Parts: sequence; structure tokens; C-alpha cells
Amino acid sequence: MRTSLEAAREQIHIDTVNVLQSIIEKNYDAEKGYKKAMKDAKTPELKNFLKRQAVQRSHFATAIDKELHLLDETPRDKGSIAGTLHRAWIDIRTSVTGKDDEAVLSEVLRGETASVKEYEELMKHNTLVPHASNVLKSQLKELQGTLERVKSLKDIQG
Repeated sequence: MRTSLEAAREQIHIDTVNVLQSIIEKNYDAEKGYKKAMKDAKTPELKNFLKRQAVQRSHFATAIDKELHLLDETPRDKGSIAGTLHRAWIDIRTSVTGKDDEAVLSEVLRGETASVKEYEELMKHNTLVPHASNVLKSQLKELQGTLERVKSLKDIQG
């Protein structure tokens, strides 16, 4: 018979794995999205910014992959269907509105806003093992900084 402490630990493990699996998938999606946006960007400054963000998301996925392995779990190894559909929507939208830097930044802003919200919601509504929680808090802080940077870039463009 399991004690309530064992049951709580098991639930924390399950919650942590589910959150990490969800977020690793989103980071794969974001990395692919940034690489795609890089192709659409016109200015070298924006291309470099997008490249740095793709690398950041790759690092995020690697860190989450490590956390999942520490929990004896196998990480998902690709993005989501929703992410693929979102990139297809971006293709359609930018072909209609034009692939200018303002359109690219609008999509990046939308994606970063969604990422920050998802990190916040998942962390708020789930109890996670401390080390994984610390990794996600650090990533969230970086995402919030990126979001502010995108907003300032958008203000300069618009």
C-alpha cells in the first residue's frame, strides 16, 4: 500500500514529465519557427536576432531533454502538429501581407507572447520537481526578456 507521501511524489513526477514534454515540443516548434522567420526577414539585424532566438530555443530543448533523462523519461524528439500548422499559417499570411520585417516581427511577438503565457500557466498549475522548476523559471525569465526585446523592435519598425 502506498503512503500519501509516495502518491504525492509520484504525482509530482507525472506532472513534471507532462510539463517538460509539452514545453520541449513547443521549443522545437519555436526553433523551427525562428529559422523560418529568418528566411523571411529582410534586414541583417533582424536575421541575426532570429538566429540567436533559434539557438536559444535549441538550448532550451537540450536543457529540458537533460531534465527528462534525469527523471528516467524519454523526451519527445520533434515538434507538434499545431506548430507545423502554425508555420503553414504564417506562410499563407506572409504571402498575403508581404514578407516584410514588420510582418515577421508581428508573428514573432505573437509566438513569444504565447510561449511566456504557456510557461507561466504550466508552472502555476503544476507542482514540479525543484530542479526542473528552476530550469523552467530561468527559461521563462529569458523568454520575458526576449518578449520585451521583440516589443521594442516592433516599436522601432512600426
